[in-house]
Amino acid sequence: MPGTNGSHDHDHDHDHSHAHDGQHAHETQPVPLALQPYRGLTGSGAPFDGPVAIVGARLIDGSGADPVDDAVLVFEGERITATGHRDTVAIPRDAAILDAAGKTLLPGLIDCHVHFRGAWGYDLLRSLVTPPSLGTLYAVPNARATLEAGITTVRDAGGTPAAVKQAIDRGLFPGPRMLVAVSLLSQTGGHGDSFMPCCIDLRDNGPVDVPKGVVDGTDEMRHKVREILRAGADWIKLCTSGGVLSAADAPESAQFTVEEIAVAVYEAAAQDKRCMAHAQSTRGIKNALAAGIASIEHGIYLDDEAIQMMLDRGVYLVPTLVAPQDVIELAEARPGLLPAYAIEKARHVIDAHRASFRRAVQAGVKVAMGTDSGVGPHGGNARELGLMVEHGGMTPMQAIVATTRSAAELLRLDADLGTLAPGKYADLLMVDGDPLADVRVLADPARIAFVAKGGAAVRSTLTAAKRPVPTAAAH
Repeated sequence: MPGTNGSHDHDHDHDHSHAHDGQHAHETQPVPLALQPYRGLTGSGAPFDGPVAIVGARLIDGSGADPVDDAVLVFEGERITATGHRDTVAIPRDAAILDAAGKTLLPGLIDCHVHFRGAWGYDLLRSLVTPPSLGTLYAVPNARATLEAGITTVRDAGGTPAAVKQAIDRGLFPGPRMLVAVSLLSQTGGHGDSFMPCCIDLRDNGPVDVPKGVVDGTDEMRHKVREILRAGADWIKLCTSGGVLSAADAPESAQFTVEEIAVAVYEAAAQDKRCMAHAQSTRGIKNALAAGIASIEHGIYLDDEAIQMMLDRGVYLVPTLVAPQDVIELAEARPGLLPAYAIEKARHVIDAHRASFRRAVQAGVKVAMGTDSGVGPHGGNARELGLMVEHGGMTPMQAIVATTRSAAELLRLDADLGTLAPGKYADLLMVDGDPLADVRVLADPARIAFVAKGGAAVRSTLTAAKRPVPTAAAH
């Protein structure tokens, strides 16, 4: 296991300069906490001392290449230094050895559609009695559960302030690498409009650093996108169709004009950012594509023309097959919790959703994994891969690539993430068993043997040892 957490108890360090004004030289004055260098918390993951060699695993590198049996992966600090078959990799003499025989090693998984501020259950009463600051604090256990499930990078698709990303980056609590959309943009009465039939706007209790997203017309759109970018957004999220959980619309409806969407795309691009579209209806999907959107979220009602538009433009589909299933399962588990309209819509769309995804896969549309976690439980993200195989006709390898390399490409993080190669971050997931035989092992918490983010162990059942290992000539 890791050798040190790197914190060194700096909270107890003192200034050892000589005392003045008659004080004895051995007396010290404590350094005010506000002036001490920030070191992060140990719960963010414990780094190893020196190089680490994972030995004997079956390695799936995320690129789609055939797996490598009896493989070695070496990392030091945050980065991978070598990968390959045991006979081809030189293990440093001072490396800590992790014996991974019988296990499969993959890149850390990437979920392109989560909502960390969303507490699973869609409990409207809970929303009414939850202070905004408490709502944001739900992101702390949600982020940790996601990371410990082997999801080392996420794109938060709206509702979560950029401060959550900043807190994880600073080590305040453990969580995956994050890109954030901050707000979700909606027309009046659209999917992101939280004005309820009782004439209460649930968004009135939102965080002040998550701008309200209801806009109409190109001028309002331009101003609002700029406001959201100012709030720290990495992506701009637009609702170009109705949805399942919203009260005033239908998944088959289109929302926003092409001109309104195009303004958002332009303003995002001016700051080298891109747009993602909650798009379920056929017209809503096509409007988003015509306006230059980068990814279609959900894509429930795809037709041949929409699929061809995605192929021509290189647009990614983020299917979130698990989301309507989560709504239905929650309704069955907790009768009376969900509004009847949400249950009815989830049941209505689920077959069309699966059929559209299957047609997109057959046509060769680029796919990146996403779950809409927050609608469902955080930490159960990898269940999506089983649905991609079962209902989309993907092979387990295709589902894994959609969750590693392809997801990293969509997020423009592929220079550092998504595949296991020298120079990339040591974001790692190791499981007992073979996900190419049954991809569902990735979703089984009992099968997770090791998770690392940037070389820091987040979760491990393995013990590091220093011992000779038959391999290529050590250096």
